[in-house]
Amino acid sequence: MTSKFPSVEAKILNLGREVSAGLAANTDIYPAPPVSVADLDAVIADYEEAKEALVAAQAKAKLALEKKDRVLDAVVASIKSELRYAENTVDYDDGKLKLLGWSGRRHKTPLALPGAVYDLESPDRGEGWIALDWKKPKDGGNIASYKIQRREDGSEHWSDVGVTLERKITLSGQESGKRLVFRVVAINKAGEGKPSNGVLAVL
Repeated sequence: MTSKFPSVEAKILNLGREVSAGLAANTDIYPAPPVSVADLDAVIADYEEAKEALVAAQAKAKLALEKKDRVLDAVVASIKSELRYAENTVDYDDGKLKLLGWSGRRHKTPLALPGAVYDLESPDRGEGWIALDWKKPKDGGNIASYKIQRREDGSEHWSDVGVTLERKITLSGQESGKRLVFRVVAINKAGEGKPSNGVLAVL
């Protein structure tokens, strides 16, 4: 079976040494190799020298990189110190801080109320329970959850009957035989959005 020439450097070097030793010990079999044993040994020695130089250079580069990182940390600390001084000196005046290539504190945009939930519908229902689903608001602030409310038909008083993170819910334990109206309100930390359309059901 034909041997496969190695691709790993260490194995290439070992093979070169074996070839050199074999040629030197068997001149009667291999009297005139295209590369003399002396030349082969010389290129192997050149490789070893180059490898040692590379290892030394890598060690030196590692030290240089570590030094660069330490100096960069010092630069960052110095710049931050200067900027804190400048911010306090001009009381975060954006125009004056721009003279240093910096800017004042950005004011957080207040969280907006959610928009109105829409297309509330009841795909299924039964005695004492109802399934509801809806579409999220098209505008307004981010939604934290949805609150489901219910009232008796003809009443103005809404009661909270459920909360969910999803855009659907199944409510059980509802009063049977009464005309009930359900609606959904999107909520977040800023408050409540406008209520959805109502769904009338007799369970």
